[in-house]
Amino acid sequence: MQNNKNKMKFLVPLISVFLGLLIGGIIMLISGYPPIEAYAALFEGIFGESYYRGETIRQMSPLILSGLAVAFAFRTGLFNIGVEGQLLVGWLAAVYVGIFVDAPAIIHIPLAVLAAGVAGALWGSVPGILKARFKVHEVITTIMMNYIALYSTNEIIRNFMLAPGERTENVKESASLASPFLQELTDNSTLHFGIIIAIVAAVIMWFLLWRTTLGYELRAVGFNQHASQYAGINVSKNIVLSMAISGAFAGIAGSMEGLGTYQYMTINAGFTGVGFDGIAVALLGANSAIGVILGAALFGGLKIGALNMQAMAGVPTELVGIVIALIIFFVACSYLVHWLMNRVNRGGKI
Repeated sequence: MQNNKNKMKFLVPLISVFLGLLIGGIIMLISGYPPIEAYAALFEGIFGESYYRGETIRQMSPLILSGLAVAFAFRTGLFNIGVEGQLLVGWLAAVYVGIFVDAPAIIHIPLAVLAAGVAGALWGSVPGILKARFKVHEVITTIMMNYIALYSTNEIIRNFMLAPGERTENVKESASLASPFLQELTDNSTLHFGIIIAIVAAVIMWFLLWRTTLGYELRAVGFNQHASQYAGINVSKNIVLSMAISGAFAGIAGSMEGLGTYQYMTINAGFTGVGFDGIAVALLGANSAIGVILGAALFGGLKIGALNMQAMAGVPTELVGIVIALIIFFVACSYLVHWLMNRVNRGGKI
């Protein structure tokens, strides 16, 4: 029974991806675009040249970390919709330390990443405190905190950190995650060392949840708060701690952009979308560390490959957005995928 359950966890995302690509192809055909040529261009854009491979891996870094933020909260019974806001405050904190602190790289980079994690944790703990103390649902508070983060970071940049171009200055070289070696290896892509930090974070999440007493308590509270309280676990403390750890992952995701991809932070007219993509990555990855990495690879590849699809096949990038939405839809409707598999296994007609 357990083996079948694990098998289904593995198969549902795969079948969801297949169905998303299939129906996406049908939509392209109806819209007058050649699906085979479009998908060939898509995969060429992901795997064809070292530049695109580098861009895909670079795209994975913040997606992995935002996915871990959502997955960690899910595993502990909470729904963190505020990853986008936590990412923004982490981005700002990392850039602030990167600009205004003087230190050698061996200290400067960890300090800037740590600042991003602390900022994200503090921002995430606010909905946690409201949930634990006043029973305010975290979905409502985290959504509101996203907008507070967006406009607050914009105002801080505008008043204290503004440089020409509606942005901050670049971070110092000692705080940069950029790697000339990786860029040269991938034909001058924007690949940086952030992917290493993201993979280490995934290992930390797995170890924390499944190999520590704290992780057991956090998961227990997520399964049943009343039983956990009866067993002597401090439910309120664990709710706040869970949201803080989730926020820390999101904040570090922001540092990937501030210290790696862009080296600065702009005044944002709207959300980056990376935090919201983390929800889809966590959902596709079944809230597991390895699943989040694989989900981030898929989403990162689709986003980079979409640019090549438009250039070579003339297919709008919005159609890749439709494919991604379909994949999320089928993962969310896992009951439908289970039903289809059962019908096929029994040899019945669909």
